Amino acid sequence: MARSLSAYGAKMYAEMQLAIAETYGVPLSSKMFSVEPSIAQELNDAITAKADFLQRINVIPVTEIKGEKVFIGVSGPVTGRTNTKTTDREAKDASELDNSTYELSSTESDVGLPYAKIDAWAKFPDFHQRYSAAVQKQIALDRIMVGFHGLKAAAQTDIEAYPMLQDVNKGWLQQLREQAPQQVLKEGKEAGKVTLGPDGDYANLDALVHDTKQMVDERLRDGGDLIAIIGTDLLAADKAKLYAKQGDVPTEKERIEDAQVIATYGGLPSFSVPFFPVNGVLVTSWDNLSIYFQDSSWRKQTVDNPKRSRVEDYNSRNEGYVIEQLEKIALTENVELVK
Repeated sequence: MARSLSAYGAKMYAEMQLAIAETYGVPLSSKMFSVEPSIAQELNDAITAKADFLQRINVIPVTEIKGEKVFIGVSGPVTGRTNTKTTDREAKDASELDNSTYELSSTESDVGLPYAKIDAWAKFPDFHQRYSAAVQKQIALDRIMVGFHGLKAAAQTDIEAYPMLQDVNKGWLQQLREQAPQQVLKEGKEAGKVTLGPDGDYANLDALVHDTKQMVDERLRDGGDLIAIIGTDLLAADKAKLYAKQGDVPTEKERIEDAQVIATYGGLPSFSVPFFPVNGVLVTSWDNLSIYFQDSSWRKQTVDNPKRSRVEDYNSRNEGYVIEQLEKIALTENVELVK
């Protein structure tokens, strides 16, 4: 590892510092500074753009660290008729009143960039843009990972004990397990697992997705916006069956390899999403999953640390995961393939 930056690397680092200061409207980026809410929104938009999944769900700013959910949906019919000769018309409160609040947690995304890497990247004139894009991409992926694997918000996180960021925040799946366990199927005929296969709890993936959908409130089940997120192991097994049956037919093989095989399962548009549990099925709508961040909480600092032969980029904000309507989501997990 380089003990110090090369002359050209030092020049590029100085230019990066200047570019960061100009972008965020501060005199020096080497001192911790608060990012203005409007610029924090631009930064968040840039992070969101780095992952297709984040562009499908809600990633939105809020002003308070605790508060009411932003997109509380309608939980039932609002249409009817009143005999006004005997009864006053009464507006129906169809919103979900339980579990309607959110709470954000302090979240850090700190990146160390070794001198050797800066020297290697210094030959690129767009060094700053390359670096910013790389950091934003990783933050985007981390957000998705926490959303599907987060179990708790620990005071001190441990990446070695929790490599899937399980201790960074409480994600959507864990909130569902805790707040609506009746909408989580985790075992069938055998304890601790749901079996999938000819002699299993479900003969095929279509049946599994269909039954997962049945755990969604019937008033929200047929609105036309539900989708299924399916784990990669389950998709791979289903694709393998199609290969075995049709893989020798050129047109069918092309269809399988184009991933059109996951167009629908159980009558729902189906998707593969980064970091979703490989043996699970989630049924909900895209707009039922949210990430909130406090728009005034983003802090940033970029410093040269010769003691560690690297440049360090510190980013922090208050962030949290929200299921907008608990009645509109269902999960089947611990699925095991059987023959």
